[in-house]
Formats: sequence, C-alpha cells, structure tokens
Amino acid sequence: MSAVRPGILLVLDGWGHAEPGEGNALAAADTPCLDRLRATPAAVLAEASGSAVGLLPGTVGNSEIGHIVIGAGRPVPYDSVLVEERIDDGGLRSHETLGAALDGLAATGGSLHLIGLASDGMIHANVHHLRELLRIAALFAVPAVRIHAITDGRDVADGTAAHHLATVEEYAAEAGVGSIATVIGRGYALDKSGDLALTERAARAIADGTGHRIGEPEEALATGGGGDEWVEPGVVTGADGQPLGPVRDGDVVLFTNFRSDRIQQLADRLYGELAGRGVTFLSLAQYDTEAPIPALVHRADAGGGLADRLAECGVRSVRIAEAEKFEHVTYYLNGRKAGPAPLEEHVRISADGRTDHRAAPEMNIDRVTEAIGAAARRADVPLVVANLANIDVVGHTGDYAATVRAAEHTDRAVAALCRVASGTGRWMLLVGDHGNAEKMLAGAGGVSRPYGGHTTNPVPAVLVPAPGQEAAQPTGTATLADIAPSVLSLLGLGPAPAMTGRALW
Repeated sequence: MSAVRPGILLVLDGWGHAEPGEGNALAAADTPCLDRLRATPAAVLAEASGSAVGLLPGTVGNSEIGHIVIGAGRPVPYDSVLVEERIDDGGLRSHETLGAALDGLAATGGSLHLIGLASDGMIHANVHHLRELLRIAALFAVPAVRIHAITDGRDVADGTAAHHLATVEEYAAEAGVGSIATVIGRGYALDKSGDLALTERAARAIADGTGHRIGEPEEALATGGGGDEWVEPGVVTGADGQPLGPVRDGDVVLFTNFRSDRIQQLADRLYGELAGRGVTFLSLAQYDTEAPIPALVHRADAGGGLADRLAECGVRSVRIAEAEKFEHVTYYLNGRKAGPAPLEEHVRISADGRTDHRAAPEMNIDRVTEAIGAAARRADVPLVVANLANIDVVGHTGDYAATVRAAEHTDRAVAALCRVASGTGRWMLLVGDHGNAEKMLAGAGGVSRPYGGHTTNPVPAVLVPAPGQEAAQPTGTATLADIAPSVLSLLGLGPAPAMTGRALW
C-alpha cells in the first residue's frame, strides 16, 4: 500500500442549500470563505434526504442518518422506514412480544402507556405511528391507553403543538381507546445533555402524576414560555381531580420514538424505577439504552463502512465534536458501533453548564477548531474527522438572527481550518449532513412561522485540495453515500466492498 495522503473530513451540521430568499439564514450571513469554496469547480450538491439516504421518499434528512450514510458509503434503511414496513405488512399487529404484553393487560385490567414525541417531524418520531398502535390496542381490548405526549417545536415549526395534540386526540377517538395523560416539552423529556434534573421532572409526571395539573391537554401549552420545546410537564386530571394516568404495577410502557438518542435518558430513568414493580417495557424501534428494553422493530446493519476500512488498513483517525454532535462523528459514523474503533481517538468538547445558543451562537467552535488543528499537526494521524455543530444547533432554536451569526462563526472557523490544512499538507473535504438553516420560515394557511427543523434540500460538498494538488469537478448526481468512498480515495485507499457510493474526486 502506498503512503496515505492525510486529510480532514469536516461535517458542517445543518449546512443545506437553497436559493437566497426570505428565511435563508445562510444566504444572509457574511460567509466569504464558504462562498469562495462553493464557487470552486470542486464543489457539488449532494442529496441528503429521502430515498437517497435510506429514508421514505420526501422525508427530511437528519443528523443521525446523515452521519450513518456518510460513514457507511451507502444508503441505510432508516428505523422510520422499517417501522412503516412493519405497519404496512401487518407485522406490528402479529408481533408476538407486543401481543403477549397486550393480552396480559386485557386479562389484568392494566394500562398501556405510550410515550413519545407528538409531531410529524420524522426526525425522532412520527405521530402517525401512534394511530396504528392505538388500533392494535383496541384489537387486543386493552382496557386503558394513557398517552404521554411530548411536544416538539424543534423538528417542526414552533407553535404547532396544539395541532399535533388534536391529531392525537383524533386518533384516540377513531380507535375508541386512549387519552392524553401528560403533556411534556421535549426540552424536559428528550434531554441528552445529561441534565438529569430535566429528565426527572418528565419522569415524575409520567410515573406518578407529579407536575402542573390541567383539566385538558391543551392547557399545558400556556406554560411554554420557551415555545413548544419547553412546555412545563403537565398532568391531566380526571373528573375526580386526580392524575389520569400514573404508571401502576403490572402496566406496559411502550416508547414510540423510532430514534434512540434523545429518548434513552428518560427510558433508562423510568425503567430503573418501574421495572421492579412488574412494569413491562417495550420500544417501537431499537434503542441504545442501558436498560434491556425489547424492540418491536430492529435496525438495519450499517457496518462495513469507513471506520471498518480504516481499521483494516491500519489508518489512525481522530474524531472531534462538541457534546451535541459527538456521537454523530463516532457512534453513528462508525455504523452504530459503541466505543472507539481500533486506532481511533475521540475528543469530546463539553460546554460548561447549559447554554442559551441564541445568546451564544459561537458555542465552543474555537475549542473545536483548536482541537482539529492540534490533531492535524500530528504526523501519526492521517485522518481527522470533525463536526461543526453551530448552524444546526442554533438553527433549531428558530432564531433567525442568531443562526446568521452561527453561520458567520462557522465561516471564520472554516477559514482557519483551511489555513491549518494548507500548513499541514492536508486536503479537506467539507460536507453538510442535512439542510436546516437555509429554510427558517414555514407556512401554513398563508401564515409564516419561525422554523427550526430540517429540510429536504441538498447539501454542499466541496474538496479543498492539498497544496500542489488540483481537484476535478465532480460529475453526475452526488449523495451522502459518496462521501466515504471519496475520503478513502483521497487517502489513497480503495472502498470497502459494502459501499455502493462512488468517489467524487
């Protein structure tokens, strides 16, 4: 094998492409470096959503599948697609584990608790999956179904929680079973920063009905001073004034999110308290929890990608990201394999306490940039893989002005990293994982609302060649599946057999 040609793979999270216009924070930002790079012949637009990456056609991309496909070098059927297939082919209705759990409730008079994000954002969950679960509960004559609705405001436009709660109630009425027992903002229920105090408030509302008491689910929305994401845990009461749906001994808890990373902290917390009381736990899709929670739908294999090929060739890499995106350049990029691969080093940049990203859109980008530079200057590290999180994380707040500033901080970091790459004789490949900040308004009924969710837009991918080298213009349609083969080609290595993507440069 010839000498490896060192480089940097840099993922700009949420870096999507759209024509300049209202709501396009990326076009409004002053980004001279990114503008210059995108104007070079080595720039291309890559598909990062829908079937190009393993999602349902027309489904927005997301960070999880984006990094999985970047690493796998091929589309990987996403968990949401697999769930849809099991709904369409009747697999959920005939699932032995689910059937046994529901038969038990019908015999004992216990309750089924459905816990998940109540929106159709298709990033972590799809509220429409709830419809099938309620129908199945009715088929099995489950006496009571308690729905613990998590409001969104991040994957969908803020201010749409009332609409989605109404959808849940419509599905329950249609099935003839089910009622909303708690309403909790995702800031509490889906925390993944390790802030256990937030998770505790969500857990207490679900487990024993501790929280702000409300007569109707929609009343909870008045407490969302920080938008739908931060709706205070609300507990719906019955005619007797008591909580409608605490979890009782012998009940069944089913988590309805299809994506693991944000629900697993709550899932582990509830399992730790309730499993010893005879409560059965299930998840709609496979989770990475510490607790042994059986999944109704198992995930597709994402192995045989970039990490495996690097290990096979004895190539060292360093993975760098802020805590928000650290799992994406490690666990997800590596085909959902826990722990560092052989010859792989991890550098996690953690924030000091909880940060308001609207007030500090720079996040920790300076520290991330410094860490990338330190790794790039090491002769024993052929590949540095890093994620700049600002555009996506700040974009999710829906704050247009803050997202413009986040893009400008990102541009300055990229300019600095271009100098690092040049000074260390490295090529650098920049790519978005999905769209976000290029569309920060969403409308319905002629009304535009701030939008912090993802998009179906393509993402830029651009190669900054090493000093003394040139990069030809890519031809044909590009997708995220082409990134791993491109990285391996730039390193001077061949692709892995499982990869279906092609080298763009």
